[in-house]
Amino acid sequence: MTTVSAAGAAGTGTTSATDKSRESLFGSYDLFLTLLTTQIKNQNPLEPMDPAEYTQQLVQYSTVEQGIKTNEQLASLLSVMQSGQASSYVSYLDSYVSAAGDTTMLDDGKATWNYSVPNDAKGTVEVRNSGGALVYRGDVSLNKGSGSYTWDGKMTEGGTAGPGAYTVKFSVFDSGSSQQTVTTEVKGKVDKVDISGGTAYLKIGDVRIPVASVRSVSSTAL
Repeated sequence: MTTVSAAGAAGTGTTSATDKSRESLFGSYDLFLTLLTTQIKNQNPLEPMDPAEYTQQLVQYSTVEQGIKTNEQLASLLSVMQSGQASSYVSYLDSYVSAAGDTTMLDDGKATWNYSVPNDAKGTVEVRNSGGALVYRGDVSLNKGSGSYTWDGKMTEGGTAGPGAYTVKFSVFDSGSSQQTVTTEVKGKVDKVDISGGTAYLKIGDVRIPVASVRSVSSTAL
């Protein structure tokens, strides 16, 4: 089942901040108008306000008014943009994506990560469950460039891990004993889009992937 959660909630924080800014501008606008009117009413007829000073205050008055209108227009524009973004995120549903990340689902007895490493390297690999507990640790050898690593779900202490989200970590070194940085990529079918927190996440089972981390999208399995 594919779902989109809280599509209308993405703009909640923005709307609240906009309302506060609008109230602040209106407060400044009303205060300025009151002060200017009072100043004009109580000026000394024999020593009226300097025209240049009066003009300057009118300019300030106009600036505040423009600020209010600009703020309202920006709020309207943001609302339109957020609606458009929400619609574009829905297009990810039921698509297959690959994205930068180190957490993927163990499904049908296996979990696979694509990797990239600058040099041939050997060392250890660790796999942890969603609670952070170490479930597997073993030796690994990675070839220079891009490749894939598949874990069969077998745990170090015996038994087989259940379905769920698992995170991989490599600690490997080249022939010169220099530690190598391994970048990982995960993939899967998007079954949910979550934009409730203002930042869009794609969900593959229990795995949350920021939209910004997506590297490729396909209508068929990658």
